[in-house]
Amino acid sequence: MNVNIRIEHALKKYGDFVAIPDLSLEIRPGEFFTLLGPSGCGKTTLLRMIAGFNSIEGGDFYFGERRINDLDPAKRNIGMVFQNYAVFPHLTVRKNVEFGLKNRKLPKEEIREKTDKFMKLMKIDEYADRLPEKLSGGQQQRVALARALAIEPDVLLMDEPLSNLDAKLRVEMREVIKEIQNRLGITTVYVTHDQEEAMAISDRIAVMSNGVIQQIGTPKALYQRPANRFVATFIGRSNVMEARIYAENGEKGLEFKGGFRQPMHNLGDVQNGQPVVVSVRPEELIIKGFGNDVRSAIKAKVVYSTFLGLNTHYMVEFEDGGRAEIIQESQIDDIISNGTVIDLGVNAEKINVFTEDGLTPLIV
Repeated sequence: MNVNIRIEHALKKYGDFVAIPDLSLEIRPGEFFTLLGPSGCGKTTLLRMIAGFNSIEGGDFYFGERRINDLDPAKRNIGMVFQNYAVFPHLTVRKNVEFGLKNRKLPKEEIREKTDKFMKLMKIDEYADRLPEKLSGGQQQRVALARALAIEPDVLLMDEPLSNLDAKLRVEMREVIKEIQNRLGITTVYVTHDQEEAMAISDRIAVMSNGVIQQIGTPKALYQRPANRFVATFIGRSNVMEARIYAENGEKGLEFKGGFRQPMHNLGDVQNGQPVVVSVRPEELIIKGFGNDVRSAIKAKVVYSTFLGLNTHYMVEFEDGGRAEIIQESQIDDIISNGTVIDLGVNAEKINVFTEDGLTPLIV
């Protein structure tokens, strides 16, 4: 039976160091929920608290209505998949997958039936009699996942399971993991520092920094409307530009360096002259032309370009020395030459505006 996970005011300390000061969240039954953030942000620490591998200095953890703070890890009915696979090198694929079932002392026929089911599901049944040393990294990770799923856990916990694989295998395995999770509907908590991986597989993502959740949302919500500058720059690529608010004659908008004004219809409570930071995705910087009327555009110079088939990426430099990346659909005609002065606009509906400290969104 799938369960929701509820965490209330979690506290984790290592001596005087506070890794997680006060964290609360709820994960829905059957949800694929990802903890995302840079190294050292507390995501693995939180996962290990859920698993029972780390002590809990404060707060309450629940699986459904059952408080699990003091429950032995073996009694939490969790499946765990680690970064380094953690398959037993001296056991065959079949015996690895059987391991948790044998520990539960299930009947031999039931063990065989479930082992066959999950080896077939993970497409490793043809390797049943091989030792792990005869398998690739992706195959070993399939064994680890089959072993975790065979016990039919209430909760599946995954700690950076793809980080030791090469780029092609990572993409293949994240598709496998998402497909299997969708099929089985197991409540899953997944830890990664790779934002593209998180975006590809998650129902919802919690972005963490210094033990604090910065924002929880769907991949689309986090990308389009980040809660602060940290989320905007951590999720996907973003150009951060300085501007000031203008509010005159009933109109509000942004005034960029050089005088370009962009009217905005979705600004909240702002003041005329207020300094702000603007997050502009590379695809939301628009090349308007090659003129020199800086008041109707942001003037920049092309530093270099990278042709990537469908899209061309441009690195441009502003008059003040700041730089930005532009992603434009590749055209039939020539790529814009290095050194060319171009005029830029922004997609006003999709850019994000924050207070000068980057902590508060100003888009409503």
